Amino acid sequence: MDLIADIGATNSRCALVDDRGRIRAYETFSDSDYSGVESLLETYFQQRCADDHPRRAALAVAAPIVDDRVQMLNIDWQFSRAELKERFNLAELIVVNDFAAIAWGLPDLSSSDLRKVGRGDAATRSSMAVVGPGSGLGVAALIPVTDSWSVVAGEGGHVSVSSTTSTEAAVADYVRSRSGHCSAEDLLSGPGLINIYNALAQFTGRETPSVAPEEISAAATSGDPLAIEAHATFFSLLGTVAGNLALTLDARGGVFIAGGIIPDLMEPFAESGFRECFEAKGAYRNYMEAIPTYVITDPQPAFGGLRKLLGYR
Repeated sequence: MDLIADIGATNSRCALVDDRGRIRAYETFSDSDYSGVESLLETYFQQRCADDHPRRAALAVAAPIVDDRVQMLNIDWQFSRAELKERFNLAELIVVNDFAAIAWGLPDLSSSDLRKVGRGDAATRSSMAVVGPGSGLGVAALIPVTDSWSVVAGEGGHVSVSSTTSTEAAVADYVRSRSGHCSAEDLLSGPGLINIYNALAQFTGRETPSVAPEEISAAATSGDPLAIEAHATFFSLLGTVAGNLALTLDARGGVFIAGGIIPDLMEPFAESGFRECFEAKGAYRNYMEAIPTYVITDPQPAFGGLRKLLGYR
């Protein structure tokens, strides 16, 4: 029996994998109920029978994986990989960035796990990229290497934001005026949607009460013009960022949108300016038109990559 876990900044998900590769005992946890990864896993194991204690574990963590100590950025959690392995008596512990785990699983996604947005067809054995807004903004890529694949994990969500309209530029300036920098994540995440909404409200002289991302989305669904414009700006910025990623990585195998926000906004997203902004690369428009973009609708896209890292097929 092995453990796989997707440790996010808002929610975490755990499951066991039996000897036949089947996922069992899936559970979701709210991070706010726990002090860290160790206490969350402790709770999960306490709910299992003794025979279900895993011999190996693979964790996808919303953090850069640099050395033994892993420091998460959007929640105040940190842990030592060596200490975690010893604490739970594991023979093997694999820890990867959460979007690296998603990237490892991209070739195994089926049509039922995806929704295509726009035109384009995936080129065989070409690089694929995944980007996704949630609590933060994750980025990773899957690159073909001879007869295999390799994942490139990075912190692309923290690159300086690129604006293409005066509204986007003004929103970025609004964030810079408060923090001194505006990253892509500062606009393309749950907190980023709030930043966009508050900036647009300030521009129109409207009050900016404390709002949650889901309240903005509910207001947009109800026809509130400010919330609709916030969504439109969010989707267009995501198209620009995804297009930049496709160009940088030659991702002719497709760009995949993950994260917890877009799947819940599928219809307005599909009708938005996302794809136009993705393709709007001047002389490279024809190149971009050929690259497909997909939204990952599988609720646990990291699990496939974690299973693969443990040797399951």
